[in-house]
Amino acid sequence: MSDKKIRCAIYTRKSTEEGLEQEFNSLQAQREACEAYIKSQKHENWQLLSTEYDDGGYSGGNMERPALKRLLLDIKAGLVDIIVVYKIDRLTRSLMDFSKIVDVLDKHNASFVSITQHFNTTTSMGRLTLNMLLSFAQFEREVTGERIRDKISASKKKGMWMGGKPPLGYYRKDKKIYPDEGKAILINNIFKKYIELKSTTFLKEWLNKQGHNISVGNLNCILRNKAYIGLVGHKGTWYQGEHQGIIPIELFEQVQAVMADNRINRQHYDPKKSLLSGKLYDDKGNAMSPSWSTGSSGKKYRYYVSQAIIRKEFVKLGKISKVSLPQLENFIDSWFEQFLREKAKIHSYIQHFEVNKQKQLLKLLSSYTITRNIEKVLIKCVQLKPNEVEITLHTEQVVELFNAIYENREMRLLKPEELKTENTYTELYRIGTIANGEKIIVGQFIEPKKHPNTELIKILNQAYKWHQEIINGASTQDIAKRDKVCVQYVRRILNLSFLSPKIVRAILNGTQPADCTLKKLLSIKSSNWQEQEQIFYK
Repeated sequence: MSDKKIRCAIYTRKSTEEGLEQEFNSLQAQREACEAYIKSQKHENWQLLSTEYDDGGYSGGNMERPALKRLLLDIKAGLVDIIVVYKIDRLTRSLMDFSKIVDVLDKHNASFVSITQHFNTTTSMGRLTLNMLLSFAQFEREVTGERIRDKISASKKKGMWMGGKPPLGYYRKDKKIYPDEGKAILINNIFKKYIELKSTTFLKEWLNKQGHNISVGNLNCILRNKAYIGLVGHKGTWYQGEHQGIIPIELFEQVQAVMADNRINRQHYDPKKSLLSGKLYDDKGNAMSPSWSTGSSGKKYRYYVSQAIIRKEFVKLGKISKVSLPQLENFIDSWFEQFLREKAKIHSYIQHFEVNKQKQLLKLLSSYTITRNIEKVLIKCVQLKPNEVEITLHTEQVVELFNAIYENREMRLLKPEELKTENTYTELYRIGTIANGEKIIVGQFIEPKKHPNTELIKILNQAYKWHQEIINGASTQDIAKRDKVCVQYVRRILNLSFLSPKIVRAILNGTQPADCTLKKLLSIKSSNWQEQEQIFYK
């Protein structure tokens, strides 16, 4: 016999208060029988606790009973080892509640005994019976769940709204949803603006300016939600709903077509093919990843974006959050073209070569065209700083490239353990600010070769001279008569006096783009400088 005392608590219950006023009522009868049973287990060291747990006038169909709640709290506190009841139905009439009570008992190493039904969870037979009862409880739960699911499915097939938060643009009343007039207008504007912008990112920025803070994720959900055209969804199938749609079907289908087109374009773009993918860092050491967005005209814009922005870790963000991917990669291309032709820079790589080999290699490099695949192999990392860009190369890999060029063979890719040293080059560059305040690399990184177009310069001077004469009171007819040209020609040339300063400076400096011809300049219709520049600086 164990010396450990088994603390027993008697629980009694009666559904109604009728008869409780009697001197010897049902609760007392249950208690007396349980006390006698506990005494019969004296050899097992059972000991009756003085605390009484009596629920008079409470149903066994639920657990909202004060004495039962106190009993369960005492079990959780480790004060009770066994619950003793007259019958199981005194403890509960619900299999669901029964399983909950047993779960509490199991977690706290307690059990219960029904004295009239020979049900005792302290024995193996009692635990077997318990498992059988729990199986029936599980069966009851599953049947109930199936009934609920079947009811929801049948209701949704009828187009009924089965609860939950209504979509933005609707409100709920009497278990149905109805259009919210003010918010329905907002939803319509969201769909229409997306057709125009073709980008949820730009759409979010537009909404922010309108005072609406909706995340990109929520915007995607809104734009795909067929509830806005009066449908109700269930497990991927949509049914005609009872509620009124607030978006025309034609507009909804237009939006889906744009989103589908964006998905196709996104699949065609592989960020891993970007030159600096996995090699670019901002001024705080955060990696910068390739990204892209679609402008209002459908044009794709590609960027390198700091991981501090992507992860929303703004405290880690430096002065550079986003850079133009094409501009930066074009700069790297130009830098390598100059690097391979600068004796001062390549001297450290070839200084141990024989003199004849050095001379021959320099000659070969003067006409060598480097590919981006080779550039990617040579680069260890590129770091952007507020006033400069640092390009770090693998020394051994550059030497291997030079040997391959000299020997007229493919460059061998060195193993990581072979790349032991590096060289870092610092180049100045300019930072510009785009409209939303983010930093982006702009302008020319390497001074371009100058190709002055004397004809363009002469005509520009003529345009500004005529423009000044017009300001002073002359007419186009006067100018045409004096200079012996037609009036239409004067008017066309005068349009050049309204060119973007950026284009004018490029022409005067001889750094204009190759396609900047007089014919193309005269064909410009827009007076907006930004739109003019986009014609030549895409």
